[in-house]
Amino acid sequence: MFVLKRPSIHPVSAGRLRRGIIAMAALTALAACSGGSQQDRHAPKPKVGFVVAKSSDVPVEVVLGGRTVAYETSQVRPQVSGVIKKRYFTEGAYVRAGQPLFQIDPSLYRAAVNQSEANLASARASADAAAVKAERYKPLAEMEAIAKQDYTDALAQARVAKAAVAQNAAALDTARINLRFTTVPAPISGRIGRSLFTVGALASASQADPLALIQRTDPIYVDMKQSSTDLTALRQKLSQGGASAGSTSVRLKLQDGNAYGASGTVKFSEVTVDESTGTVTIRAQFPNPDGLLLPGMFVNAVFDQSVQHDAYLVPQSAVLRDFDGSAYVMIVGKEGKAMRRKVITDRTRGKFSVVTDGLADGEKIIVDGLNGLKQGDAITPVPASTPQRVNASLQPSGKQD
Repeated sequence: MFVLKRPSIHPVSAGRLRRGIIAMAALTALAACSGGSQQDRHAPKPKVGFVVAKSSDVPVEVVLGGRTVAYETSQVRPQVSGVIKKRYFTEGAYVRAGQPLFQIDPSLYRAAVNQSEANLASARASADAAAVKAERYKPLAEMEAIAKQDYTDALAQARVAKAAVAQNAAALDTARINLRFTTVPAPISGRIGRSLFTVGALASASQADPLALIQRTDPIYVDMKQSSTDLTALRQKLSQGGASAGSTSVRLKLQDGNAYGASGTVKFSEVTVDESTGTVTIRAQFPNPDGLLLPGMFVNAVFDQSVQHDAYLVPQSAVLRDFDGSAYVMIVGKEGKAMRRKVITDRTRGKFSVVTDGLADGEKIIVDGLNGLKQGDAITPVPASTPQRVNASLQPSGKQD
């Protein structure tokens, strides 16, 4: 029977073997580490898209709530008293200035005209007789055939009679005016509302209510309310040169959110502040040929109240927020590294944020590739308009090798 024996290893040879294994492991680890760091050094830098900051004059858009107001409003009121005999208009129709609207019973006023005409004729006859008498007394007084006092009295009577003619002529004019007032005309052109008095009602010159109301709505006003604080701040900016006056053109948004087709013009702003609301009224005028805008409607007025100088339009996606709410952007810094820059922006315009402080002309603002980007990261900046090429190895393939 044969027994296999383990070969004996000399103690010196075993130590050498252990040292060789340890050395090989160390070399393997060193090679792995050197290869990894070399690989990290040659890793591609992430590409980011940037836009170049350029200051410009940016209009300050203001949206103010307001109400429409008729361009002209007139109350149809009687100027004489009497019973209404006729109504000549259709409620809600368009009437023209001077068009007859109501007819008040003219009987009494026509009789007054006739009486005034008769009184005037009588006064004229008396005046003629007094004038003839004074003419006859004149030569007789010169010859002292009659007393001079008689001539003086005759001349005075002639003058009194002439004055009576003027008085009766004025009374006749008044009577004719009152007769004309029995036909109540439209004082202005516009849309007339409902009739507040019907045929057969008694109209009086001193009544509290009008007969009807006429409103001219083409053009039409829009009265907007702006905070006196905002208006004061704007005037300070204008005086300091940080902004200039904007456009007077105004756009409207209706209650349903749709835009009104025509633009208007700012006419003026009030010189006093409403004590109850702390606002100032600004009035704009709009064309309204189709009558779409009715008096009393609520609308939103949009207009460029001023123009801010040296501002930057930055895409909203590029403006980030800190935990405290402050705004910042990432820019391309020195040596191709991303840098964090705090900015001041308090409003937007379209798809851009308006930056008023924190940027300078020529700086490159990162707008693409912001996800996960941190301060000091090495980047490869390219213009945001540069088309990106898709790696062919990342595209799905229909077959596998």
